[in-house]
Amino acid sequence: MKIIVTHKACDLDAVVSAWLIKRFLPGWENANLQFVPAGEKLEGKYAKTGEEIEEIILPNGDRAEIIHVDTGLGKLDHHQTENTNVCATSLSFDYVKKHNESLMRDENKLEALRRIVEYVIDDDHFQEVFYENPTADLYDFSIIGLIHGIKLRFPKDDLACINFGMEMIEAVFHYFENKIWAEEEIKEKGIDFMTRWGKGIAIETLNDTVLKLAQTMGFVLAVRKDPATGSVRIKARPKKRNVILNEREGSFAKKDSSPKAQNDIFTDVDIDLTPVYEKLRRMDPEATWFLHASKRMLLNGSSKNPEMKGSKLTLSEVVEVLQNI
Repeated sequence: MKIIVTHKACDLDAVVSAWLIKRFLPGWENANLQFVPAGEKLEGKYAKTGEEIEEIILPNGDRAEIIHVDTGLGKLDHHQTENTNVCATSLSFDYVKKHNESLMRDENKLEALRRIVEYVIDDDHFQEVFYENPTADLYDFSIIGLIHGIKLRFPKDDLACINFGMEMIEAVFHYFENKIWAEEEIKEKGIDFMTRWGKGIAIETLNDTVLKLAQTMGFVLAVRKDPATGSVRIKARPKKRNVILNEREGSFAKKDSSPKAQNDIFTDVDIDLTPVYEKLRRMDPEATWFLHASKRMLLNGSSKNPEMKGSKLTLSEVVEVLQNI
């Protein structure tokens, strides 16, 4: 039997450190989860102590291997150090890397985990006070806010809370893997071009995340051609939303409109893809073309509507239309 122990009312650090052990330490994927008051260890007679993996004889006489994370003041508990660059998650990550050869050969997975670890370190050392507009509600939609919320909903069910947190962090892990792949696709395959609205980028890739990522990088237009379906997706920078703010302090963050806060590449741009839509429809009338009501999205395929028919046009042909419209 294998047991992972962390503290009751688990926070993000406890969740992620336990998840790392179950997910990436060979032989521990089916380990049981148990909880103790913060700082304590699981009750029983310890036959082996002082290492990450200890041995215990439980009160019922069963023997087990046991790992404490974020509690117990052992090797995977950081509460005996003042180092603000360390938490249980970072210690667990370092330990897992030493014992998982396949993980060490997968740079994408490692980079995704490194980003998660850095996020947890910041949270565990209360770095949110240094966020821009730290009281803004938008931060409460993060995984941290969700874990706090699930503990409020099920205050006495530690297992339900940690299982919820682990599902969330598993999803974040997969998203980071995909984002890192998108970053590589943009760097290696991205074709920069100029339009009357500003700079665009075009990529032929299976990864749809490149569109959102390219927009946040400052491109006015992002174009993706799916090599599997032929679908073309064009997204322009969205129109800046005018938010009606609640007078109560802590509502959604107001944008700083001072000159210093304005970044030229993110200014509001008046874009209308209607002429592009009309031109592409004439060039490939058999394809399914959908112009969004905002006139800033032109879609020729979507996971939301798999019945749309892709285009025979090449990525270069689409880019040429955008350059010359």
